[in-house]
Amino acid sequence: MSEYVELYIDKGADFYTTIDITDDDTNLPQDLNGYTIRGSLKRSLVSPNASASFVCTTDTANSNGTIFISMSAANTANLKVGTYFFDILTIVNVGNTRSRLIEGVVHVTPSITG
Repeated sequence: MSEYVELYIDKGADFYTTIDITDDDTNLPQDLNGYTIRGSLKRSLVSPNASASFVCTTDTANSNGTIFISMSAANTANLKVGTYFFDILTIVNVGNTRSRLIEGVVHVTPSITG
């Protein structure tokens, strides 16, 4: 089962966060070797296309369970202020098995100072 998370993105600013994933059975950091991580957000759960995608990476060892999620200021500037739905998936590089690690909502807030 995926973890529910709420994120806040400032429109027009760089966004960066880390999420630590643990193995449900051992409660140790999830080994992410052999996985591709992807994430995107949509205005509605039934929207056919993503409004934007996150850049998702892991540490060089891939074994400490940390996922780095980011979006550039140029991309956040293209988002409309409001609420979006998002998820982060792992895809096994061999076999293409997909699992949803994280899901939730993203609140895009307006910039006050231009």
